[in-house]
Amino acid sequence: MLHTHHHWFHLFNVPKIPNFPPLFQTRFFTTSSSVLDLCTKPQYLQQLHARFFLHGLHQNSSLSSKLMDCYAKFGLLNTSQRLFHFTENPDSVLYSAILRNLHQFGEYEKTLLLYKQMVGKSMYPDEESCSFALRSGSSVSHEHGKMVHGQIVKLGLDAFGLVGKSLIELYDMNGLLNGYESIEGKSVMELSYWNNLIFEACESGKMVESFQLFCRMRKENVQPNSVTVINLLRSTAELNSLKIGQALHAVVVLSNLCEELTVNTALLSMYAKLGSLEDARMLFEKMPEKDLVVWNIMISAYAGNGCPKESLELVYCMVRLGFRPDLFTAIPAISSVTQLKYKEWGKQMHAHVIRNGSDYQVSIHNSLVDMYSVCDDLNSAQKIFGLIMDKTVVSWSAMIKGCAMHDQPLEALSLFLKMKLSGTRVDFIIVINILPAFAKIGALHYVSYLHGYSLKTSLDSLKSLKTSFLTSYAKCGCIEMAKKLFDEEKSIHRDIIAWNSMISAYSKHGEWFRCFQLYSQMKLSNVKLDQVTFLGLLTACVNSGLVSKGKEIFKEMVEIYGCQPSQEHHACMVDLLGRAGQIDEANEIIKTVPLESDARVYGPLLSACKIHSETRVAELAAEKLINMEPKNAGNYVLLSNIYAAAGKWDKVAKMRSFLRDRGLKKTPGYSWLELNGQVHEFRVADQSHPRWEDIYSILKVLELEAGDMEDDLELFDPSVIKGCELHMNQLNQL
Repeated sequence: MLHTHHHWFHLFNVPKIPNFPPLFQTRFFTTSSSVLDLCTKPQYLQQLHARFFLHGLHQNSSLSSKLMDCYAKFGLLNTSQRLFHFTENPDSVLYSAILRNLHQFGEYEKTLLLYKQMVGKSMYPDEESCSFALRSGSSVSHEHGKMVHGQIVKLGLDAFGLVGKSLIELYDMNGLLNGYESIEGKSVMELSYWNNLIFEACESGKMVESFQLFCRMRKENVQPNSVTVINLLRSTAELNSLKIGQALHAVVVLSNLCEELTVNTALLSMYAKLGSLEDARMLFEKMPEKDLVVWNIMISAYAGNGCPKESLELVYCMVRLGFRPDLFTAIPAISSVTQLKYKEWGKQMHAHVIRNGSDYQVSIHNSLVDMYSVCDDLNSAQKIFGLIMDKTVVSWSAMIKGCAMHDQPLEALSLFLKMKLSGTRVDFIIVINILPAFAKIGALHYVSYLHGYSLKTSLDSLKSLKTSFLTSYAKCGCIEMAKKLFDEEKSIHRDIIAWNSMISAYSKHGEWFRCFQLYSQMKLSNVKLDQVTFLGLLTACVNSGLVSKGKEIFKEMVEIYGCQPSQEHHACMVDLLGRAGQIDEANEIIKTVPLESDARVYGPLLSACKIHSETRVAELAAEKLINMEPKNAGNYVLLSNIYAAAGKWDKVAKMRSFLRDRGLKKTPGYSWLELNGQVHEFRVADQSHPRWEDIYSILKVLELEAGDMEDDLELFDPSVIKGCELHMNQLNQL
């Protein structure tokens, strides 16, 4: 069929462009295909189409198929079809293009008709055409799909990977794979069929089914290859079954696949994910070939399973053998340094990262921020954090965690507010990291805000988050909310952290009998009591002065629950006995401590000596404390006060002189409260607060109400009292 150029221009509505510049001359053919991709409007495409005619390229099948695809991309399927139908003797390339376009637009019946026409002309369809025909057939009806399947098998085209996937879609559309087992009564012997089935089962999360398919494949005497094993190893890791993984390892050996790097890499990854470091190391040592990926898997396995030294040793060996560490080497290596808290090694790793050019990655920066924070170098962590241009939620979380860890709650709060202003979405890790900082400064307002946010975003379903909120509410003084969260959780679902948090909360808020009630409930539950549990209980005994109860709990901790007492437990017992005036018994406990006692133990003993004017033991305790903490002025002041109480003024003068000569000053204590999102600090005789006069006026009113200054009532001006009452009312309204 012949058509004039004029007829073609009319048919496709191509505008005549007399002034169109001659973009293509001798190299027109080679550049046309790439220029078609640059067309952003149908008009430009039509202009190029016109140039094809002028240069005699309209019968080139490659360019025509590209044109058909471009017209279809702009939604002009009809134009694409006209181009195909008016081409003389279209070849398989054009048939593939039109089948692709018809299938994409849901013209399944037309796709099947043209596919039949193509095969009728003795043209062999390619992999993609077979796939489109199968999918179109299955969309029309299951029978049509089976007919196309049979034809593809007769043509010997069923070994294509895309065809296999389309066959899975055909027979698994209703959750059935039986149709794929046999074709016209013949067993499926092609390995690619089974590999595709196993792959699809893995992709859809049907891990058990993937092994069932593998068993059926072996019954058909089909031998697995590396693709089969790699897909099954993925399923093994998801099923968390080391036994299945070891069985697959045996299959690898029997199938002579143990020399293939990809298979060994998949095996090593499986062992690493399942935490079997012994099997992983044995395989690693026997591998005939190791690439950077293999080294990284092994390094990461050690770092993630609590073996940081072994991880860093492997990094050293890898570098010595000539491998250049990359991003996936650096992250587990930095994690190992963080676990060991080796700051010098951390600096070396940081330098190595810069030298290898990996320091542009934000994940590396995040790891370094965490590493320096844990290694007690918050300044370096803050410097790296400041260098991060595109901060992620992990970046903010690492820096907030570092500030909270180093007792800088106000800085953590400031970072949290900046993060919110930056538009970063708060996740559960941020919440867990920032809550201790809010609890430290008593910022109940922010704790409540985060609790509401977690409820709104369904983060509260996480047990660790619920426990964090419970602890934070308790530390902020909101014991009622803490109790509500505790009671909402069923007893069988409560973990040890929730129990310990509630005991600690009751202990600090003076509800000691509730601590012992919870202790009794824990004994009846399946929860295993730990050292933190008994520390909370002993603290309750100290605060309540229940000496006999404290001795009983301490005895049960050691003899019944087998918990080894720590310095904190001994400190509680010393404090308990010391407050009760049993100084000698408290001193005897210190002597029985297996390890050398530290300031946590001698501090309560010295305080008890002050209460009961026990100068002899006080001098011994103070001597120990001064040796341990020579720059802590509080110990000298406390001993000085003990001497003063005993009337030993010469020794008081000596202590005061000693403090003055060494330039030591006792750090004043302070308290704070959070009101409407603002934190207010208070010290003894403090006048730094902008409303300090109002505060002291209200304090005097409170003293009056307590009846402490009834005799001095006439000293106060009635107008001052009235002003104080006004301020009290304002605060109550706030």
